[in-house]
Amino acid sequence: MIGHLGFSYIGLIFLLLLFVPNIIWTKRKPHGYTSANENKVLMIFERAGEVLTTICVLIFDDFNLHSFSNWTWWLIAAFGFMAMYECWWVRYFHSERNLSDFYSSFLGIPLAGATLPVISFFLLGIYGKVILMLIAAIILGIGHIGIHSQHYKEICRVKEKK
Repeated sequence: MIGHLGFSYIGLIFLLLLFVPNIIWTKRKPHGYTSANENKVLMIFERAGEVLTTICVLIFDDFNLHSFSNWTWWLIAAFGFMAMYECWWVRYFHSERNLSDFYSSFLGIPLAGATLPVISFFLLGIYGKVILMLIAAIILGIGHIGIHSQHYKEICRVKEKK
């Protein structure tokens, strides 16, 4: 299903949960962080995924609360992953804010800062039965998780050389 046009207050909540810690992060970046040398193809996927996800989550009211059904469990799971994302941020902001803190796992989920929100938006797409959201989350995941993975591999290489 493509989705029903209309404002999604649930989508707005998800975006706030995503954007607020990222705005705070701009003033508390990890020591030694740089976005130089990022793969240009992954950057295109990431930017396209960010735009598509933001638009989809706001313009389809399929993400809003409906009567409780088995589909509601997908929404609960999406909120659960977003809550884990918020907890990861709390841990990061209370850390020494090293690169290893920024690219850390959380509850066994690798690269949690990139992986958790992508999972959350994908599950939200399942809940709303909005194929465009699923596609947007996949595109976002390819770029965002891909870039984080490259950074993490570089950190591992630097540690090995020491």
